[in-house]
Amino acid sequence: MLKGFKDFVLRGNIVELAVAFVIGAAFATLVNTFVSAIIKPILAIITPGQTQGFGFHLISGNAATFIDIGVLINSVIVFVLTAALIYFLLVVPMNAINQRRAARAGAPEEEPAAPTEAELLTEIRDLLKAQNRG
Repeated sequence: MLKGFKDFVLRGNIVELAVAFVIGAAFATLVNTFVSAIIKPILAIITPGQTQGFGFHLISGNAATFIDIGVLINSVIVFVLTAALIYFLLVVPMNAINQRRAARAGAPEEEPAAPTEAELLTEIRDLLKAQNRG
């Protein structure tokens, strides 16, 4: 029973998923800090006067009805930057490594393209001509 669990946990996909999750969480924290420290103050410059942030009040003067658009913009920026960092720092290098491994193992990367209809018809024509001559 423990051997089966050990095989399951040490399978490549599970370990890679765990590493990606931890690194993704770390990147999300890093990007969130960057956006909060750099982007949010820039958005605050855009809003006039003494406001709670980049947004508007549904009922003027009532702080409970403030809709903060800046938080939404920050979340979108954090998501896009995190996804880009994970893609360019993890996915692209891993794909390149996997392609190199496949090339070293001699595994075919792609099957040859199937002949087009015109090529097949030409081949059939040539075969029929050869049969009629012989």
